Amino acid sequence: MPELPEVETVRRQLEPALVGRRFERVEILDPRLVRPLEPLEVAAELEGERVVAVERRGKYLIVRFESGRVLLIHLRMTGSLRHVRDGLQEDPHRRAVVRLDDGSDVTYRDVRRFGTWVVVEPSDVGPYLDARLGAEPLERSFSTARLAERLAGRRAPIKAALLDQRTLAGMGNIYADEALWRAKIHPLTPAAALDEGGVQRLTRAIKEALRAGIARQGATLRDYARPDGGSGSMQHEFKVYGRDGEPCDRCGTPIAKTRVAGRGTWFCPVCQGSAPQAASSSSNRPSRSRRHSSV
Repeated sequence: MPELPEVETVRRQLEPALVGRRFERVEILDPRLVRPLEPLEVAAELEGERVVAVERRGKYLIVRFESGRVLLIHLRMTGSLRHVRDGLQEDPHRRAVVRLDDGSDVTYRDVRRFGTWVVVEPSDVGPYLDARLGAEPLERSFSTARLAERLAGRRAPIKAALLDQRTLAGMGNIYADEALWRAKIHPLTPAAALDEGGVQRLTRAIKEALRAGIARQGATLRDYARPDGGSGSMQHEFKVYGRDGEPCDRCGTPIAKTRVAGRGTWFCPVCQGSAPQAASSSSNRPSRSRRHSSV
């Protein structure tokens, strides 16, 4: 699933291709992409719009137009965007095509068909995003104090709290595991149980994990690809994610796997301590499965 580093990589590659360009023709090939609206209706709204900015908020791509309108794109589990200059190849998973006024195309493909495109009026953009998303973890305003405020009183495991987009915008399964390993915090630790030092380590670790992902242009495990068709390389740098049974880079202990909030979760049982007794259960026993989670 594309997370903040993957979406930021897509944004950075699409920005020079889109800014200043006009949407000459729009084809929405899958009605699920824009439901409950009609594909022809949404396509007609987008045609003729000129792009002035390509931004990101959490896992949302934000395409801003001269008119003030905004196209919000959420890639969900398997969505990806490609910028193509030399014609389109056959692709059974293509869900939308935008022909730009320079003759190039931006295509949207999505195997699982969970992605969404939403056209939002200027006055509705802020409320729409703010109702769904918490703090941006790479902004200057994101601090230890702000994270502590979001975690205060929460009994949920810290891994589950990090996956809640209202806590942190853009965090997902991969980078939550990577950040917790960096911070030496067990994923089942109750969020409210972290002391000031733990929250401070976690704040720093979240930024480090996300920046590492961006620097390597994201992680390609299954469907994610950059708009130029290339792959990210963060998957070669994982400290714990998907590495059950392999030695921890820090202490050499085999990485273990459990489940938190229904998600496969990887951690070092020595570096990150043992699971809090109250949170342990038969459903959270470590597994040695070598298969990557799809989440």
